[in-house]
Amino acid sequence: MGCSVPTFLAIFGLLASKVYCDTCSSTEALGTINVTRPLSLAYIFEQTQYWSASCSALAPSCIIFPNSAAEVATIVKALANTTEKWAIKSGGHNPNNYFSSVEGGPLISMDKFDQVILDPATGIVDVGPGNRLDGIAAKLQGTGWTFVGGRIGNTGVGGLVLGGGLSYMSTQYGWAASSVLEYQLVLANGTIANVSATSHPDLFTTLRGGGNNFGIVTNYRLQAHHQGNVWGGNLLFLHSPSTDSKILKAVRDFTEYNEDEKAAVIVTAERANLNAVDSWILFLFYDGAAPPAGTFDNFTSIGPILNDCRERTYADLMAFSNWVIVKASIVDIGTETIPNPSSENFSKTIEALHAHWRNVSDTTLLVPGIVASIAWQPFQKRIAQQARARGPDLIDADDSIDRIIIEMNYSFLPLTEYDRMADTLEATYSGVRNRIVGWQADGTLPQGYLPLFANYGFYRQDYWGRLRPESRALAKRVTDEVDPEGLFRTRTGGFRP
Repeated sequence: MGCSVPTFLAIFGLLASKVYCDTCSSTEALGTINVTRPLSLAYIFEQTQYWSASCSALAPSCIIFPNSAAEVATIVKALANTTEKWAIKSGGHNPNNYFSSVEGGPLISMDKFDQVILDPATGIVDVGPGNRLDGIAAKLQGTGWTFVGGRIGNTGVGGLVLGGGLSYMSTQYGWAASSVLEYQLVLANGTIANVSATSHPDLFTTLRGGGNNFGIVTNYRLQAHHQGNVWGGNLLFLHSPSTDSKILKAVRDFTEYNEDEKAAVIVTAERANLNAVDSWILFLFYDGAAPPAGTFDNFTSIGPILNDCRERTYADLMAFSNWVIVKASIVDIGTETIPNPSSENFSKTIEALHAHWRNVSDTTLLVPGIVASIAWQPFQKRIAQQARARGPDLIDADDSIDRIIIEMNYSFLPLTEYDRMADTLEATYSGVRNRIVGWQADGTLPQGYLPLFANYGFYRQDYWGRLRPESRALAKRVTDEVDPEGLFRTRTGGFRP
């Protein structure tokens, strides 16, 4: 039903038993699942809901909007009868083409899975992958509970949690994935499984940092945590060599010395066309109405030209953060991880890496609409400790060293610059990586396990190769078990073990 037999075959009676189906047509023919085609308003709007315009430029053959796990299972079974490329989309914040976007095949949008169902007695909350972080925060506002999510409100739940998820609250509770108690998962064979540490322990572990390799999540059962108002906002500084050095030293020192698990920072430098913008924007967060005196003095004492940090609701903080999204731009994001250097080797390492970023980003300042940025994000031992205390995950970070996660972004307008800017991003993160490896070899930096953070990974980076061999082997074995025909492995985008 809903499939067609080509006319010339019908006329000549050749291959009469062969029916050619596509998922869009066969799902549409059921009459029970919402299927939208190009030129429909719902299709057009959904295509605007990507962070990167390069993903929006890829045109799916249709966009399917299921609203139950059973409907997702029906779609998956239809996909299994085709050879189409396809994609699944939560919030569309991953800018890598084909990770949540597709050209010429069906796109499954999880937009209708927007449930946020809280048990106020236990703090256990069921969250659908159609939610964005600001939406969850708004729905939980006033309950006294919060979730361990990311830092930008417009971020979709699905990609964030499956990639691990770094949060302002990671030093208290580990990764966003560390708070998952159970996944409702549609497997490649169309069955629906409730996956927990006791029911499917290996699959449960691989879903914590393994991305979209194992099935389609239709519900995350999470442990929420008590929370009242928070304190946070931004500091703004203008670039100068002296200011750069002081800010970079402050983030190094904060990574080593901060003992307050409720405090978090993101330290970001940004440049725009012809240095019309050349500044620092720092994100400060404290899980409480006000930080204890001195918590952020290393940053505030440098003398920001703007400081809007104040007490606010968590929902307000999440909504406020969305200013960072540059609509209608193409976005490339890459990442690296560095051991936190000693104070003595700070200039040789962190300052040198920042100078490398400035040198490479110099070459982009004539690209229309360019915004080049680099973010320095503390990855303290405490995060690894808290994650491990909440069960195994594929990231499997240890607490032998403090680390810093570096995020490198290029946002720009012309699609014609896509390949050149991809090469530029690769030159940026490869230069960082090569320097780190060299400094570890000569003793400037400590040895240590340095995984790539999947949520910031560029499609050319070897995410799986940077995990522990045991994690990759586990993921490969589980993938072979749950997806033997390669529905996820070979027909949709993402990092593959």
